[in-house]
Amino acid sequence: MRFWLVVFFATLIAAVRPAFAQAPTGEWLVADGTAQIRVVDCAGSLWGVVSWEKTPGRDVNNPDPAKRERPTLGMPVLLQMRAGDEPGVWEGHVYNADNGRTYTASIRLSSPTMLHVEGCALGFLCGGEDWTRAEPRDTATARQPAQAICAQLQ
Repeated sequence: MRFWLVVFFATLIAAVRPAFAQAPTGEWLVADGTAQIRVVDCAGSLWGVVSWEKTPGRDVNNPDPAKRERPTLGMPVLLQMRAGDEPGVWEGHVYNADNGRTYTASIRLSSPTMLHVEGCALGFLCGGEDWTRAEPRDTATARQPAQAICAQLQ
């Protein structure tokens, strides 16, 4: 009996594990509820763009003066996330419009409905938050095909 229990649980774990290794594409509500980020797969790299925001804004803190008037809606915030060495982890960069800085970052699914996003400065000063899977809102970015979003990022 004990043998079959071990086999059952090993099979169950093997069946569940691939679900967490899947790319976390889709809509995610940020921790403070002020924005949604749409994560799309662009030829093997994950990108996240603002698909909804509670209060429309402009990228006023961008270090590039030419981008300071661009709307934050549709702006990329997760940048070129690629599969990392650890299964289920993607590594790349995250852009913080609040201060105009880009940080090294990683993302991973904590569960099918929770995405953990972590950014680091200087490689060791790290902070993160959990985003919740959300339904797409009726915005132009949410309605846009993933291929069109990828084309705009080129």
